[in-house]
Amino acid sequence: MKETTTQILMEHPFSKSTSQTERSQKLLEMVSSDDRLGIIISADPDAMASALALKRLFWRKLRKVEILHVNTIERPDNLAMIQLLNIKQRRIRSTRGRKLTKWAIVDSQPSHYPQFKNHSFDIIIDHHPIDPGSKATFMDIREGYGANATIMTEYLKSMKIVPSARLATALFYGIKTDTANFVRDSLSNDINAFKYLYGYANMNTIKKIESSELSRHTLVDFKTAIEELVFIDKMAYVNMLEVDNPDTLVIIADFFMKLAETEWSIVAGLYEEKLIVILRNAGFRGDAGKTAKKLFEPWGGSAGGHKSAARAEIPIKEIASAVGSCSKLDEMILEKLKSLKQKHAPSNKKTSKRSKP
Repeated sequence: MKETTTQILMEHPFSKSTSQTERSQKLLEMVSSDDRLGIIISADPDAMASALALKRLFWRKLRKVEILHVNTIERPDNLAMIQLLNIKQRRIRSTRGRKLTKWAIVDSQPSHYPQFKNHSFDIIIDHHPIDPGSKATFMDIREGYGANATIMTEYLKSMKIVPSARLATALFYGIKTDTANFVRDSLSNDINAFKYLYGYANMNTIKKIESSELSRHTLVDFKTAIEELVFIDKMAYVNMLEVDNPDTLVIIADFFMKLAETEWSIVAGLYEEKLIVILRNAGFRGDAGKTAKKLFEPWGGSAGGHKSAARAEIPIKEIASAVGSCSKLDEMILEKLKSLKQKHAPSNKKTSKRSKP
């Protein structure tokens, strides 16, 4: 990946007045026939679908396209999606030694990954709130969209590319999951893209992917989460301690949002020497993305997201540097969460049987 570039970097994404046709033209101008493109993603359904779409947009327009994921993929439904849709991708930890001439990042921004935040990207296409440090030669960030797959669908339609059943299924599922079946933040653009893709997507494949969400190991995690669950007013919180896969935290956070008494669901856990906190908000009050930044950015790492869904990832060593000790991490998190409420009254206050970090 290039540390510097002779091309002019966009310091701000396209304005809302920029037409889709103009965006599409500029995107195609980003590559030449000799280029080798790397697309970096954090592999979830929306990101994988977006990467497939970008690869299709550049079909026969460059020499090579690689999809490179930064995360460990263990969630059963994501693995089912990869297998059923034959999504070829490789794990990337560093850009060194890779013979690629252009770099793209979709459904994310460089600052979301410590290893990439100081590198220049050629293409950024995302729907998360813009990070002030994000810069690229081509930068299309649309914060209001519920799914990045919607943006990519609009590119396909603009270029008059009819998606294959495989691509349409991926995009359809990406929109479906990232909007939580349109319960989370979304626009009419998301609905229109969803309706358009419905005519091309394979519903049997969608059903198979969705039926693969849980495994026997997941049931053990659910048991632990239910036993350790704490309520702070209408906030459900659980610290899962060390987890084998951070996707476990996402599944549990989404599950606790199904409780009638819950307006917030916050699940924390440790993975590869990092504290990961998943936040979900019903949207009645508050903003999950802003809350994640307010609570956890002072500890270091990265935090942010949408109004209804957000995430924080902080290296343990940075927490220790910021607050002096991690010996009572669970208590520190609880104090931060209680600070969100003027009145807090845990309804199931109890002493955990587990030793807290």
